[in-house]
Amino acid sequence: MIQTFSEENITTIARVLDTKPKKSGNVYRYEISDSQTGRKIALELLLELKVNGEQTNLISVYTRDTFLQLHNCTAFVVSDLLHQITFFGRNGDKLSGLIVEKEAGCSLYANVNEALLQGDFTKLPPEVMMCSVALSLTESTGFDDFQFDDDH
Repeated sequence: MIQTFSEENITTIARVLDTKPKKSGNVYRYEISDSQTGRKIALELLLELKVNGEQTNLISVYTRDTFLQLHNCTAFVVSDLLHQITFFGRNGDKLSGLIVEKEAGCSLYANVNEALLQGDFTKLPPEVMMCSVALSLTESTGFDDFQFDDDH
């Protein structure tokens, strides 16, 4: 089941990223920049896109040198504390997360086995530990029941 984005969700994302979206049809574009680092990125939410007869959400990030895309966004979490939004996609027991930061940073963890998110992350190899911590936001409830929560 894909995430349903409400106008309230769109506004909350804008608040955390400290930018207002530009809307064109069912696309919301957030342009994010950080004056201290000089970084600039653009985040686009293409909502309720029909692909092969099925509805999906497509999350894209554009940077000067990189293009990232998360297909079938099924959930997202807003973190006021970390100044970031984490968008999630799931396919079977594989999870992908695209993290966009107010400071114009972005991280992608793709095709991560859900089993890595359970248990003691400190027992994982250091190269895998970070994705386990970053994507563990889905662990507090079953992913099937995972919903947008403005308190995170």
